[in-house]
Amino acid sequence: MLVDIVYVKPRKKSLLYLKFENGITGVINLEKMITYEGVFEPLKEWNYFKLVRVNQELGTVCWPNKVDLDPVVLYKEILNKKEQKVLRQVQGVVG
Repeated sequence: MLVDIVYVKPRKKSLLYLKFENGITGVINLEKMITYEGVFEPLKEWNYFKLVRVNQELGTVCWPNKVDLDPVVLYKEILNKKEQKVLRQVQGVVG
C-alpha cells in the first residue's frame, strides 16, 4: 500500500498537515515519531522545519538536507488516529 503525499503544510512546532493522493488528510506530530538527533537535528528549529516540501518523485515530504519520511508510516499514523477518534466516539455513545 503506497499512497503518495501530495500536499504538506507545516504547522506550529513539529506538526505537519498532510494530504495524500486518495484524499485522506491529517496532522502528524513528529515529536512523537522521531528524535531530533543526527540528520533530524535541524528540524528542531522552526525556520528550518517550515522548509518542508513534497518530493513528487518520492511521494513524500522532505527538507533541504535530503531528509525524508516514509509515506507509508505517515499514512498509517493518520489512519490510526482517525480510527482511535471513531472508537472514542462510539464508546461515548455506548457508554
